[in-house]
Amino acid sequence: SPTLTPMTSTTAKPSSDEQLTERLRERGLRATSQRLVMHRLLRERNRHLSAEELLDEASSRLPGISLPTVYSTLELFEDLGIVRRVNDGGGRLLWDTRGDDHHHLVCRRCGRVEDIDTPLDLEGARRSAKRAGFAPHHAEVVVSGLCADCARG
Repeated sequence: SPTLTPMTSTTAKPSSDEQLTERLRERGLRATSQRLVMHRLLRERNRHLSAEELLDEASSRLPGISLPTVYSTLELFEDLGIVRRVNDGGGRLLWDTRGDDHHHLVCRRCGRVEDIDTPLDLEGARRSAKRAGFAPHHAEVVVSGLCADCARG
């Protein structure tokens, strides 16, 4: 699995092709058409996406793009602090375009994922992880239950 470098608070997410190109070049990487198009799609969508959804949307702009390419690009973007992984509670991996600290609500029935902006101190969880020999990268709270639509119906 890739080594993840946490995004520092002084590192802003790239908001243009030029900024992404610069960030990639700083790491000795090229700004390929796949990376640029996928970054544009993520900026345009600004929601939780699966790799398969991103592949479907990218296919019209990038004929021949493959799911492994989408995953490797998303993992690179995670390393750059552009996206982060979110599990929908049903085993499906989603990619979140919000880089700031926030938490998630996950519907057990339909898999809907929503952001919640509640400040929580998770330093105790990180300390416990370190005491157990784990090198924590990120901590968040995931609240599972039923979304409003599923609770009604």
